[in-house]
Amino acid sequence: MFEVLEELINIIRERKNSTEQYSYTKRLLSNNTLCREKVMEEVKELVDALNKKKNQVHEAADVIYHMLVLLEANNIKVEEVMSELKKRQGTSGLVEKTRRHDLR
Repeated sequence: MFEVLEELINIIRERKNSTEQYSYTKRLLSNNTLCREKVMEEVKELVDALNKKKNQVHEAADVIYHMLVLLEANNIKVEEVMSELKKRQGTSGLVEKTRRHDLR
């Protein structure tokens, strides 16, 4: 099942290096402002869908796609994010949040 994510990440990375002008992904990757706006818009749509109990899965998929594009547009590798999540395993979310707060 997670192969779908790997394939999507690979496609996004391919689009980043493409010159394909008709690619929505390429358009997002080339315009960081648009990319950020789309993530915010999609998160709002997901929250609305959850409240209405309608189209939640569709909207969740949109959020994941746009988040992956935003990460790639900002040269943040998903592998780095996964590594960070791995480091946090076994640590209470409250403890981890306190640690981050103490670092400020």
